[in-house]
Amino acid sequence: MDVQTYPELEKASQAAAAIPLPGRTVQMDLSGVSFMDSSGLKLLLLLRRRLEAAGGHLTVTGLQHQPAALLLLTETHALLTAGAPRETPGHGSALPAPGRGPGGR
Repeated sequence: MDVQTYPELEKASQAAAAIPLPGRTVQMDLSGVSFMDSSGLKLLLLLRRRLEAAGGHLTVTGLQHQPAALLLLTETHALLTAGAPRETPGHGSALPAPGRGPGGR
């Protein structure tokens, strides 16, 4: 999820957000995403805002190391993973303990 894939993903997110899902949680599996830049983060936050405006909620799961590190660095990890099942190493992301950075420090 980066600046090159953003236009295509933005169209898909607009279509997904147009589906009436009042009060529902949309769970987005990002296990196939190994890299995300600020464009990908912007897309997730935009989709989250659209869903919440309709009474819904977005939860992301399956974060690999780099996307998880980006969410931790930008302090959006808790915002986008709230309500998601806790992932264990080898099953989705191996996330550092709460309060620790991507390097475990």
